[in-house]
Amino acid sequence: MILIVDDKQENLFSLKTLLQLYNYEVDMAASGEEALKKVLKNDYVLIILDVQMPGMDGYEVAETVSSYSKTRNIPILFLSAVNIDKRFITKGYASGGVDYITKPFDPDLLILKVKTFYRLYEQARELRVIQKALKDANQSLEDKVVERTKELLQMNRDLEQRNAELQQFASVASHDLQEPLRKIITYSDLVNERFLASLPHAGEYMSKIIASTERMRNLINDLLNYSRLSSTAQFEPTNLNEILNQTLADLELSIQEKAAQLVIDELPQAEVIPGQIRQVFQNIIGNALKFSKPDTNVVITVRGEIVTAKTFDCDSSPSGSFVRISISDNGIGFDDRFVEKIFTLFQRLHAPGSYHGTGIGLAIVKKIIDKHNGVITASSKEGIGSNFLIVLPLKQTLTNTETAQV
Repeated sequence: MILIVDDKQENLFSLKTLLQLYNYEVDMAASGEEALKKVLKNDYVLIILDVQMPGMDGYEVAETVSSYSKTRNIPILFLSAVNIDKRFITKGYASGGVDYITKPFDPDLLILKVKTFYRLYEQARELRVIQKALKDANQSLEDKVVERTKELLQMNRDLEQRNAELQQFASVASHDLQEPLRKIITYSDLVNERFLASLPHAGEYMSKIIASTERMRNLINDLLNYSRLSSTAQFEPTNLNEILNQTLADLELSIQEKAAQLVIDELPQAEVIPGQIRQVFQNIIGNALKFSKPDTNVVITVRGEIVTAKTFDCDSSPSGSFVRISISDNGIGFDDRFVEKIFTLFQRLHAPGSYHGTGIGLAIVKKIIDKHNGVITASSKEGIGSNFLIVLPLKQTLTNTETAQV
């Protein structure tokens, strides 16, 4: 709606008639005081304001309208037949007007200006609608983020509780299952030694019972080790060479039995959970010894280098932020198609009984490397050997450490 302010009724009538010809809604005020009352009650797209009026003149009305927060953005178009000097026009702009037309005016020019102000008003209104929509959307998004964060925190607390319960259950179950197994093994050995020496077939059957019981005990221990990986542990700067040497000391008998040749590189220091990285070395090197070819000199190579990225094929650089460790052997190998399969629980690529194992070792390795924010892969050829590649960060950031402890 457009407000026309003029003290002469004939001017009001002629302007109103002109504007209504173009379908504009029009309101009128015959004085500055009446105009101010109307702008506070109604919404106007434009004010066409006469300058010369008794009481409040057009400049005073414009200054007052511009001072109200509700009305300051309403464009004011001055219309004057008296004050057409440059200094009066300048005063009109200074008092808050956006345009100044002198009488007699060109009706077509006035309508063009009115259309322009109407278009600007529509654009401003659309912009306000968009801004409000964006504000509402942002608020809605913030509310959803807050709600989702609460849900995730609760899920994290629930997960930590379930992990603790699972670890407690695994520990209790392990103890409860280990005790009868120990008795089965102990008494089976006694029966085998004391009563079955003269019964070869019975002794053979009893040996199978004992071997199966041992495999069950190993399975329970591996499952317990896997469940413990969900608990919180601290990263610390660690000399990987010391961890590797401790692992080799644990495997000393198997190394001697296989007459294995070890080719070992110097490894850098990295922030790790020492006991878990020891499990990684023990499982991979232990597998290399276990799955060696008969009548072949076993060769196991461990190499390490600092690299620039957490990828398997990136360049080495002394200033890199990651360590890439390669553990290779010349054993029986496996079909490369099953490279992802070997890192899942209970996956075995050889017939049961061919080699001892529970099918959990490499799943433990994968979970440990994930917890260290690293990556692991393997490549192999049947009858040629296998190569395991591990990439770990040299330093664990706070975010990575918190992620690893979840």
